[in-house]
Amino acid sequence: MMNNLTSVELCAGAGGQALGLEKAGFQHEALVEIDNHCRNTLSLNRPAWNVIQGEQADLSFFDGAPYRGIDLLAGGLPCPPFSVAGKQLGHADERNLFPDALRVIDQTRPQAVMIENVRGFLDAVFADYRTQLKRQLSKLGYFTDWHLFNASDFGVPQLRPRVVIVAIRKDKADGFSWPTGSGVTPPTVGETLYDLMAERGWRGAAKWREQADEIAPTVVGGSKKHGGPDLGPTRAKRAWATLGVDGMGIVDQAPERDFVGMPRLTVRMVARLQGFPDDWAFSGRKTPAYRQVGNAFPAPVAEAVAYKLREALTARTSVQVVA
Repeated sequence: MMNNLTSVELCAGAGGQALGLEKAGFQHEALVEIDNHCRNTLSLNRPAWNVIQGEQADLSFFDGAPYRGIDLLAGGLPCPPFSVAGKQLGHADERNLFPDALRVIDQTRPQAVMIENVRGFLDAVFADYRTQLKRQLSKLGYFTDWHLFNASDFGVPQLRPRVVIVAIRKDKADGFSWPTGSGVTPPTVGETLYDLMAERGWRGAAKWREQADEIAPTVVGGSKKHGGPDLGPTRAKRAWATLGVDGMGIVDQAPERDFVGMPRLTVRMVARLQGFPDDWAFSGRKTPAYRQVGNAFPAPVAEAVAYKLREALTARTSVQVVA
């Protein structure tokens, strides 16, 4: 049994990263999340977790001082400031929470920091921003690096490129290395979802499984500003169509026995494609539940990085004794 290290999670969402950290042996001292549905999801699945309520559920008002000395500060900061869909406004975007994250890092002074974001964070337009971030974290005593991962390298049946930023105390930095993937080829969409597609007796399920013979395109969570749930922009919908999936929306149930045509996915199906366990329940109706799933950081990727951080933080420094 591993001894738990302590963590605080910012912008915890529906718990994808939190689940991965838990599996890697981190015990959450607090989880900060502004969305009420997400908070309910976290509490529903892990009643013992300290999910922050009230004003401090907003990261802008969260006080990290009571958690000073934790082992890890983790988070999935909002991606619109660095995403193409979000206009890539960076520091000029009101949704940019990096300044608040830096404030909490200063308050808590963890041994390590782990922040997930979109691939756009690495674009050339943000080179100065990344340099400034490294400089600010270095002043606080951290070595900082980032890495682009594809979730499919860790057994998740979806491409899902994501950047992970790690800052680790300079005296622990030599012990950290990035995970290289599980080496396991992820199952196809058909293999992953066949039992869920067939659960109401759909006679076309076996044929559909054969067509859905690739991993999924990147699942898109959408925002509260844009309508109901669907599987992304036109290009993404075309990719889903090649897998025999209608990406125009999400449904409540699998196809019935005599269904004809392309089926749509349920929230549970998308959750499985995101690496959530089947017993992880989501609070709210279909649209808010889907947004929680679509915006998540797959737990297997989070677990892999967190385990490497755990190794670095628990490694004993060897002292050579001279006779």
